[in-house]
Amino acid sequence: MSYDSWITSLSCSNPVAKEDHLSSSVLQWAKFIFLSPCPQRVLLSFADAIFLLVIFVTFLHQLIRKVFLGNCHDPNRPRTVTTSTSRVQVQTDIWYKLSYTVTFLLVVVHLVVAVLAFSSKSSEVQWKMVEGTFGIVQVVTYVVIAGMIVLERRSEATEHRYSLQVFWIASFLIYSLFMVSGLIRFIKFDHDARGPDLRLNDVLSFVSFALSVVLLVVCIRGSTGITVLRQEAYLIDDGTSVNEPLLENLVVSDFANASLVSKVFWLWMNPLLSKGHKRTLNVNDVPSLSPEHRAEKMYMLFQSKWPKPHEECKNPVRTTLFRCFWREIALTAFLAVVRICVMYVGPSLIHKFIDFTSGVRSSPCEGYYLVLVLLLAKLVEVLTSHQFNFNSQKLGMLIRSALITNLYKKGLKLSCSARQTHGVGQIVNYMAVDAQQLSDMMLQLHAVWLMPLQICVTLILLYNYIGAAVITALIGILGVLLYMLLGMKRDRMFQLNVMNNRDSRMKATIEMLNYMRVIKFQGWEEHFNKRIQSYRDSEFYWLAKFLYSVATNMVVLWSLPLVVSSLTFGTAIILGVSFDAATVFTTTTLFKMLQEPIRTFPQSMVSISQAAVSLTRLDNFMTSRELVEESVERVEGYSTIAIEVTDGFFSWDDEGRETVLKNINLNIQKGQLASIVGTVGSGKSSLLASILGEMYRTKGKVRVCGTTAYVAQSSWIQNGTIQENILFGLPMNQVKYREVLQVCCLEKDLEMMEFGDQTDIGERGINLSGGQKQRIQLARAVYQDTDIYLLDDVFSAVDAHTGSHIFKECVRGALRNKTIILVTHQVDFLHNVDLILVMRDGTIVQGGKYDNLVKAGTDFHALVAAHETSMELVEAGSTSELSKDSTRPKNSPKALSSQTSGEDCSVIRSNSKKGDSRLIKEEERETGKVSLHVYKVYCTEAFGWWGLAAGFLFSLSWQSSIMAADYWLAYETSGERASSFNPSFCISIYSIIGAIAIILVFFRSFFIMFFGLKTAQIFFSRSLHSILHAPMSFFDATPSGRILSRVSNDQTNVDVSVPLFINLALAMYITLVSIIIITCQYAWPTVFLLIPIGWLNMWYRDYYLATSRELTRLDSITKAPVIHHFSESILGFMTIRCFRKQEDFIQENVKRVNMNLCMDFHNNGSNAWLGFHLELLGSLLLCISTLFMILLPSSIIKPENVGLSLSYGLSLNSVLFWAIYMSCFVENRMVSVERIKQFTELPSEATWNFNDRLPPPTWPAQGNIELENLQVRYRISTPLVLKGITLGIRGGEKVGVVGRTGSGKSTLIQVFFRLIEPCAGKIVIDDINITKVGLHDLRSRFGIIPQEPVLFEGTVRSNIDPTNQYSEDDIWKSLERCQLKDVVISKPKKLDAPVVDSGDNWSVGQRQLLCLGRVLLKKSRLLFMDEATASVDSQTDAVIQKIIREDFSACTIISIAHRIPTVMECDKVLVIDAGKAKEFDSPSHLLARPSLFGALVQEYANRSSGF
Repeated sequence: MSYDSWITSLSCSNPVAKEDHLSSSVLQWAKFIFLSPCPQRVLLSFADAIFLLVIFVTFLHQLIRKVFLGNCHDPNRPRTVTTSTSRVQVQTDIWYKLSYTVTFLLVVVHLVVAVLAFSSKSSEVQWKMVEGTFGIVQVVTYVVIAGMIVLERRSEATEHRYSLQVFWIASFLIYSLFMVSGLIRFIKFDHDARGPDLRLNDVLSFVSFALSVVLLVVCIRGSTGITVLRQEAYLIDDGTSVNEPLLENLVVSDFANASLVSKVFWLWMNPLLSKGHKRTLNVNDVPSLSPEHRAEKMYMLFQSKWPKPHEECKNPVRTTLFRCFWREIALTAFLAVVRICVMYVGPSLIHKFIDFTSGVRSSPCEGYYLVLVLLLAKLVEVLTSHQFNFNSQKLGMLIRSALITNLYKKGLKLSCSARQTHGVGQIVNYMAVDAQQLSDMMLQLHAVWLMPLQICVTLILLYNYIGAAVITALIGILGVLLYMLLGMKRDRMFQLNVMNNRDSRMKATIEMLNYMRVIKFQGWEEHFNKRIQSYRDSEFYWLAKFLYSVATNMVVLWSLPLVVSSLTFGTAIILGVSFDAATVFTTTTLFKMLQEPIRTFPQSMVSISQAAVSLTRLDNFMTSRELVEESVERVEGYSTIAIEVTDGFFSWDDEGRETVLKNINLNIQKGQLASIVGTVGSGKSSLLASILGEMYRTKGKVRVCGTTAYVAQSSWIQNGTIQENILFGLPMNQVKYREVLQVCCLEKDLEMMEFGDQTDIGERGINLSGGQKQRIQLARAVYQDTDIYLLDDVFSAVDAHTGSHIFKECVRGALRNKTIILVTHQVDFLHNVDLILVMRDGTIVQGGKYDNLVKAGTDFHALVAAHETSMELVEAGSTSELSKDSTRPKNSPKALSSQTSGEDCSVIRSNSKKGDSRLIKEEERETGKVSLHVYKVYCTEAFGWWGLAAGFLFSLSWQSSIMAADYWLAYETSGERASSFNPSFCISIYSIIGAIAIILVFFRSFFIMFFGLKTAQIFFSRSLHSILHAPMSFFDATPSGRILSRVSNDQTNVDVSVPLFINLALAMYITLVSIIIITCQYAWPTVFLLIPIGWLNMWYRDYYLATSRELTRLDSITKAPVIHHFSESILGFMTIRCFRKQEDFIQENVKRVNMNLCMDFHNNGSNAWLGFHLELLGSLLLCISTLFMILLPSSIIKPENVGLSLSYGLSLNSVLFWAIYMSCFVENRMVSVERIKQFTELPSEATWNFNDRLPPPTWPAQGNIELENLQVRYRISTPLVLKGITLGIRGGEKVGVVGRTGSGKSTLIQVFFRLIEPCAGKIVIDDINITKVGLHDLRSRFGIIPQEPVLFEGTVRSNIDPTNQYSEDDIWKSLERCQLKDVVISKPKKLDAPVVDSGDNWSVGQRQLLCLGRVLLKKSRLLFMDEATASVDSQTDAVIQKIIREDFSACTIISIAHRIPTVMECDKVLVIDAGKAKEFDSPSHLLARPSLFGALVQEYANRSSGF
């Protein structure tokens, strides 16, 4: 049957049917209808007619609506009541102009077609009528389209009509048929056979096709290219007008409004990619998530699907996630199935291609049909593959969003014991690691059933070629699967151990970062280095096992095609299966098809095993005990009783095994001021917690009437400005705000700060004094204006004058009508309270007024007696002070106090240059490409350049051996070797080469994993070393979340992701080179396409990477605030819950999660965009090379070479994509290397030890101290904190340092320990300048009891003697001296009694006593005490002072104290005000003359005698 019969015929009847009436097949009819000239034109004219009919009906409908319904108003549509005047500007871009121009050109082309048809002298009348009518219909159609385009501009339409888009797609497809027919006629028929009519029409068809391609692109974009700029002035109720630009930079992602075509082809990513290519992206350049993807929606969805209690679900997190996202999971499963179906089209065609080149063909055009089928299959495969990836990643993003927001909410609801069980570090890990692993697993989820499905399909196809020998393949594959199942269990165990040890490391790291100041004071950096390094060593041990297990999986799975094909071919030979090129290369290709699931299966199993562990951990956390809201009955509205506790028994343990508070009966009247007193550890803070509902109520009843405010004993300050901390989410009320500042005594502090209340507070208030933090906490509570105030020892960190001011102006002033429960050790204030409750051993033992309790004796009398004893010196001093009949100097304390408590708030500066006031700077980030230096450092860190060379050599050798095996098969199955072909010999050599390849891949995989592990360990050790050596100023200005993101997420990437994906990327690139070599070797014209295709690939890569790289960096940067806010909230849970601010904090968490997820979403979009374009290019290259193999004569191209080339080429598109994508993925993960590298190069504090300048072993022997013009500032740009202090202290003197909070007292101590280096002047101790001594040599010789008592998680022993330097007897003696021996002996485990995270299972006073115990062990000659007894009662204080006098009688002591009795026994007193040493003399001399100290003593005495 010749082509002349229909492809060159001008007839509209089927010539094939005439020749063979009995066997006219459907395929022949399809060829005639789609490729014959006349039916083609009828087909396109029919499409035109349908389009014109649709347009006419639409126009008629709109006309009728306008004429008959024009004046009717839709009652469901609200009328617009505002009037507006519009100013509209319509702009058109190149796409609008292009669509109009192309439409006009098509009118011209078809007008020429119509004219030529009617003027033709052809004898085919029927053809003339068809051609002429076709031209006229086309002209009319495109004139209508041109009119529609013009109307789109007038109607300000931004998108083309769907009918127009459908028509453009249909016309493109039909014009494609025109072009295919024209090409066939051009290639297969000579000049005369086509005739003049068809020659000219073919040329015009080519032109029309080219123009229709442009319109197709316009259609896919969807946009008309019209931009409407409109400003409307709306008249508001008050008559004013507001200009509102309606077209601005859109905030929401283009995905939200994208058309279906745009979503299918990722066109919505183009604007962001274009922006990222032009300039470096910042956070504001990335649009926010679509409403349906936002965290708040995921939060609500997860909540609504959580299993109800009656369901008794064992895996609630897994169940909830499935209920929430089953549709998305089903969609990705469908896409995966479609992809698998089209994947096997290629291998099935190899046999036909080999037959075609061998001369066995059913039609001369069969080759073109085969290429066309291959192209279509590849296009569908590419599209479904990347839609699957994108939708899986989007699903993972939604799951992470739902988990983080709900984990956060759960964290705020945890009971105290549950929070202690999990720990802050572990809770942060649930969010940072476990949620991320579940998100990552979504891409691998379907591999569990997809791999078996692909294996089944492969085996069925193999059976058609090798028959029963497929059983051998099945056995081999099942063996590997069995190994993988066992390996999965092993990997899961390894992964669980890795994560548990990582949790321990993270917990220790968080603890270290939280208390870095104390660690540096004590010189314990080496101890914490060893502690964290030991956790890391355990983690590394299991990490190495895990990665080597992964390497073993890779070896087994990458060797599978070679091993199974060798065994299968051997079995086939035994069974007598005949071998030829078609059978061999179809079989090997099908085995290679298993490489795709084989390569991803190890990662899938790893990911799924990690996810299984994460789900178990999340189930455990999400089902942890919560606080029982009903434990406290909350009553709103008026009531005479504010707080009532009846027969209350409370425990910190959820099971109520250890009762802390017993038989509590409490009745606080509305407006009453009640005070709770008692010795250290008596249960005062626990009582407040029980009222707030923070403890487990085992018995009794608690009733609270009204809203509550809580000021914790340990300050909780958020990272933000002072103003933000005080407002705490409420709107600004200037009058109220100023009053709060005044009553909380904050005005003077704000005057001293450069930026006033806009000063940025460091993490945990690290740049504030203890008193400032306490007063900001108090101001926050006062500003909230609640009914009930629970104040836990708010006076412990403030001086006497400030405490008096707060009590008078705040407690008894601004809060005079409020109900207040005040926990305090300040007996002075108790005269002025309405009710005193005395506690001992968790029980209220006394209650009543001051005088009544004193008369009753017992516990309260003992407390008062201890206080009165301490006041004897004070009263004596104040009496001598009053006897002086002299006026105060201008700078007297009275004048100072008036400045302190003045009401003029105008001096509080709120600098408009907010950026200058920020202590916490924006996180440093690199821009542009990841530096080659980063790659060089990573690749050469472990073994230098030799290691890199060895990795390349192993990889090249491995791929070369695989190619050698395939070349051998091609050689043996060639036509020339048919007569001498020996199957056994052929398979034997093939098997030997395969064995060599297996050995090489074994060495390659294990070497790269070993290489990655060693590099990761080096980076970890260096970053930890750098962090520990960083100065204190670094921790003041760097949020812990920023550091934690490096040591958790980034370190995990360096540990696992980077070596794993470098391994895969290297394999992909070398495989890509082998495919190109083999393809170009036989389809040599393809070589000419390599340069443009290669250039396009690199252009796409660079175009994509410019955006993706920055999105990855921004993802890391926006992740740190989520972690920081999470950990900060967990630490302040009691405050947040007391103020009922949970919803506000949840919303803040949602906001931060949305910011992070929009980076992740657009990064995934850019990945899919790149993958689609790269695989499309790869598929086109494959089809073009296949076309060349068909066109080349059989003398050049051999059948076996076609088989070899196609067996490699079919994977070209996926290998090309994965090579480029893996390299991009590696670069994105190298951002983690870059970020950790930043932390290996931190500025270091001074040297810890000078081996050549060691101070004498007994230094300081005397303890003589000289300060000469000491000047200190926190940072270069900040004002002086200490302003030229000069004084001398003799060895053995006890010096008390006093002054108002924020005056520089604690800073002075930090300078002694060189946490802050002096900017001028010097400190000389026993004739040695301390700046000339190594930091550890210096700090190890000093003792300190810091302002904030800090305990670390562990035991009593590990806290009092962290470095294991002392014997057990010494520790017991120390505990006895610090009054804790009885407490420790009462614990079941004695010295090994547990201390939980932050020491939460010990009272603040007990913590302070343990800190004293450390110093007693150390026996330093120079002791610093920073409010050492602030958190203990007067009785305990007196005991401690006695201990210090006895144990440190020969030592020099510098003691900061707000308790005047403590200072009165000192040899000298230093009064510091505003950074200057105002007075320095003995207490008696200072009291003998008008002095600041005398005024403070008088203030304290007055306070003690009552207000």
